Amino acid sequence: MRGPHNIIRLIRTGATLERTGAMKVVLDAFDAGPLLRITFRTLVWPFRWLGYKGDVTTPPAVRALTALGPAYIKFGQILSTRPDVVGDELAVQLRVLQDKLPPFSMADAKETIQKELGVPFDQLFSAFSEPVAAASLAQVHKAHLADTGEAVAVKILRPGIERAFRRDIDAFYFAARAIELLSPASRRLRPIDVITHFEGVVMGELDLRLESSAAAEFAANTENDTGFQVPQIRWHLSGRRVMTLDWAEGTNIGDNAALDAAGHDRRALATRVLQLFLNHALRDGYFHGDMHQGNLKVAADGNIIAYDFGIMGRIDEYTRRVYAEILFGFIRKDYQRVAEVHFEAGYVPADRDVDEFARALRAVGEPIFGMDASRISMARLLSYLFEVTERFGMETRTELILLQRTMVVVEGVARSLDPHMNIWQVAKPVVEDYVKDSIGPKALLRDLAKTAMILARFGPQLPRLTEDALIRLNNPPAPPKPQRRIARLSWMALGAAIVGTAWIASLL
Repeated sequence: MRGPHNIIRLIRTGATLERTGAMKVVLDAFDAGPLLRITFRTLVWPFRWLGYKGDVTTPPAVRALTALGPAYIKFGQILSTRPDVVGDELAVQLRVLQDKLPPFSMADAKETIQKELGVPFDQLFSAFSEPVAAASLAQVHKAHLADTGEAVAVKILRPGIERAFRRDIDAFYFAARAIELLSPASRRLRPIDVITHFEGVVMGELDLRLESSAAAEFAANTENDTGFQVPQIRWHLSGRRVMTLDWAEGTNIGDNAALDAAGHDRRALATRVLQLFLNHALRDGYFHGDMHQGNLKVAADGNIIAYDFGIMGRIDEYTRRVYAEILFGFIRKDYQRVAEVHFEAGYVPADRDVDEFARALRAVGEPIFGMDASRISMARLLSYLFEVTERFGMETRTELILLQRTMVVVEGVARSLDPHMNIWQVAKPVVEDYVKDSIGPKALLRDLAKTAMILARFGPQLPRLTEDALIRLNNPPAPPKPQRRIARLSWMALGAAIVGTAWIASLL
């Protein structure tokens, strides 16, 4: 379906923004110049009649994104956590996209439950409320179990949501291909790979069995985290389109007035939410990928409660170490080391100048330190970072997209609680602890132990592998002359590796 017909969908996007008045709101929020405003208005205004009308009772931006569909709503949810980028007024307006969208009918909800679980509805629940939250993909009801009377939350996918999301994804693919065609410089950002990654994440969110599994794994990883809790899954009441978990009572973390009235320390909450995210990402390599205000509550005892586990991120140990070294370098203002890590990890092409890259990173990092967070323009900072990455030919790392996006969202949540929070000072103890534990002698010993264990698993096959290697060594095919020296060096390296690994295994 990724054909030219999607042009209509993209034109309708711009037309909807113009018709609802959201175009002006967005351009004002991003402080767009007169040339950009004139260009947008000239291109979009003739097609204004194609735009969706939306709900005229809602603010322009909310009206436009809601009318355009679930993928656009997801984008609005991210922006709602960044008042420093879009402004306080627009951020507050967009916050309703997190869990206050129009719900679908109770009849559809009950029909979905009965069809999915294969049991008459009345046998499952003694009480079932109207929707308590309605988001872009699903809505949640509070219910009481018929057999025990316990309170639970029941999450149900919207009818037809898979088809609606596929339509948006198809349009995004078409836009990505058009961008690559019209702007060759954009190819380093790999827009098609970005959309592919986004598609995989969201399509996984549309199977609630996967979300149930993610919640269970996340709960196991974080059970010893002080001040944090994850509701338990009720597996016998969960399926592909329905998920049931324990009811979590608390105050929405985005409601500052209610938090203050309940006596919670917002500065402490801001610090904790950011440090929890860093711990989950660095320590576990498995983190909540959608930590906006709509998915976080504060319990009466001050614990932060997380829910909605449709988008989870996973990063391997090597990437975690690279990420930690980069953060640690920024914290210590060691921009030379930050630049070297980028080159060592292959994030920057090897033919670029590492010293020049370090100097560019210094220009990004220095304005942050020692400055009140409220005076930092994240929009300008991100704009400059984009210029730096473009100048040095950095490609988009699709495996880090969710991590980077979530970091932006979590920072936005923390700063909504404490506008003066300094992200680097808060991150420092977590990153330092991880670096001490994962980059040093202890980490080396653990890596050697893992190597020995892997070697032990392949022990029964080592005689055959050694025999095959010796046969190939004694009867090698005649390589071209320029390659013979390389081949000899390769065999020497293999031999050294085998001897070295065996020696390490004996020591351990």
